[in-house]
Amino acid sequence: QVQLVESGGGLVQAGGSLSLSCTASGGTFGDHVISWFRQAPGKEREFVAFVGFSGAGRYYGDSVKGRFTISRDNAKNTVYLQMSGLEAEDTAVYYCAAKGQFTMRDMPDAGAYEYWGQGTQVTVSS
Repeated sequence: QVQLVESGGGLVQAGGSLSLSCTASGGTFGDHVISWFRQAPGKEREFVAFVGFSGAGRYYGDSVKGRFTISRDNAKNTVYLQMSGLEAEDTAVYYCAAKGQFTMRDMPDAGAYEYWGQGTQVTVSS
């Protein structure tokens, strides 16, 4: 059983930057891929970014490519999401999610992930 805790959310002006963290406990962190998703009010949960077991494979949703960077530190059981060039449309609750057994088609599918954090609010003011 893996427990995930997000942190780092807050209020930022458009054009600014923010860094989120997702720290895991329980299980073997390096045996899980991690993704970030976000959900704005009235919208479906949206895939944001993915990082593979060792951190080598990274993928991004189209709306954040070139602005967000995902990384992981397995020694610290932590995944990071560095966000820059933030826009009002980035306002959402951001969740990290973990999955053990993995195929590429699972990556953007929120329903495929086994473990979720409680989420952290990011609000971008325009």
